[in-house]
Parts: sequence; C-alpha cells; structure tokens
Amino acid sequence: MSTRDDIVVIGLGGDGRGDDAAGLEVVRRLRGCLSSSVVIVESAGDPAQLVEAWTGARLAVVIDAVSSGAAPGTVHRRTGVEGGPSWHGSSHSFGLSDAVDLGRALGRMPAQLIVIGVEGGDFTIGAPITPPVLSAIDVLVRELEERFRQDSP
Repeated sequence: MSTRDDIVVIGLGGDGRGDDAAGLEVVRRLRGCLSSSVVIVESAGDPAQLVEAWTGARLAVVIDAVSSGAAPGTVHRRTGVEGGPSWHGSSHSFGLSDAVDLGRALGRMPAQLIVIGVEGGDFTIGAPITPPVLSAIDVLVRELEERFRQDSP
C-alpha cells in the first residue's frame, strides 16, 4: 500500500509475448532513475495487486500494451477513473477494469489515475518487442522521467 504522497507507476504485461511486455519494459527502465517517492510496480494485471499498489497514492500511472487497431507504437492516454480504459483488446484490460471497479467499491482508488496504452503489433509467444513499440517505450520513459522531476512532492 502506498502513502498519500506517493506516485505509483505500474507496468502491466507478460514477458515472452512480444509487445505485451511494453508496460513492464517502461517501468524497468524507470526503476532506479526516479526519486524514492515514486513506487515502481511490475504486474501481470491481477486486480487485487493493482488495487493494493495504488491505494493511498496521490497519482497512479498504469502502462499496458493494447490492441485497438491503431498503428503499432501509438500511445493512448486516459486520465481519471470513469469507465476504465477507453480502448479494448489489451490482454490485461479486463484486469485493469476489474481493478478500477474493485478499487471504487472498496474506496481504495488513487487520488488521480492515468492509464497509458501502447499499441502493440505482435503478441506472439516468443516474439521480441517490435521496433515501433520500442520507440514508443523510449518516448514514454523520457516523458515520465521529466514529469516526475517536475511533479515531486
């Protein structure tokens, strides 16, 4: 469980399924680069784990790979908790939607929730992360590093 001033960055995904590891890769690159007020979490998308990770946080950022039909590497952003993610097709979006529902029911939502979806192109078992998704990961890591430098408690 987080403290009230924490920022929590949660990467969802599965290793060994190509672009599905996008969220995990973002948080792995951020680990050790941010202040101690930023909690980094890797998750396979278990709703209870997500609720536990963001409870009490002033800001939770959840990053996941998605498949909405947009070009691979497209970055989707959604702020707020109303209705869950605005795209479909993530192998974890059901878990994330469940986590939002569970967090609301228990009164355990972060003060602010940002969901970032990275459009994947290849989710084949054993595939590497594709170049367009790697490029999006690079951009997201730089953006999040900059944001958290400016947004420290």
